[in-house]
Amino acid sequence: MKHETLEFGSKTIAYELTFSDRKTLGISVTPNMDVKVTAPENTSLEKIREKVRKKAPWILKQTSYFLAFHPRTPKKRFVSGESHLYLGRQYKLYVVLGKIEEVRYKGRSIEITTTKKSKAEKLMTVWYRERAKIKFAEIAEPLIERFKKHGVAPSNIYLHDMPKRWGSCTPTGRIILNPELIKAPKHCIEYVIVHELCHLVHRNHNQKFFDLQTKEMPDWRKWKERLERLMA
Repeated sequence: MKHETLEFGSKTIAYELTFSDRKTLGISVTPNMDVKVTAPENTSLEKIREKVRKKAPWILKQTSYFLAFHPRTPKKRFVSGESHLYLGRQYKLYVVLGKIEEVRYKGRSIEITTTKKSKAEKLMTVWYRERAKIKFAEIAEPLIERFKKHGVAPSNIYLHDMPKRWGSCTPTGRIILNPELIKAPKHCIEYVIVHELCHLVHRNHNQKFFDLQTKEMPDWRKWKERLERLMA
């Protein structure tokens, strides 16, 4: 089994390619939104990509259909007893009244001390952002060092709220990360940073880009999928 990708407009279609003794090429989309392609032995990759490209509108439609059945995280109320994510782990939230404004975590719980419980959401948002600034820098440092062999390094790493993106890379080399990533596992954060570092080498999502991404993080598809499901 091989993992392949195809760019279709602004979408990237990742699919599992398997060769068998069947006579025709088949494409299916599972309820988990995995795209599977089964091709006859000795079918060229060029012919397979062309077939996937022709079926791309159907693949995206099926993916969208199954996505509608996936549960969505309900809006948080920031009250005691709720479960909140931090670096991929669930923490029970406790909101207590006090004379200070503070967020701290220990064990498997996060405690917000506040003069008014209505401030809990804002305090938590600020805390997430502060933790993101610290942890993203720690996670990025060895990755940035590794990419120096390609002759690139980001001008800086900047946090910015992005409703539909986890990260981006500007023409000046600035890497922008969504602070919401702090809720995801470390490997998911590494995937996003590696993805943006690859853009410093190859601006577009061409085959060279994906080859480099796979070389630097062979299991990136696993963490991309984990991120999409966890943060849906």
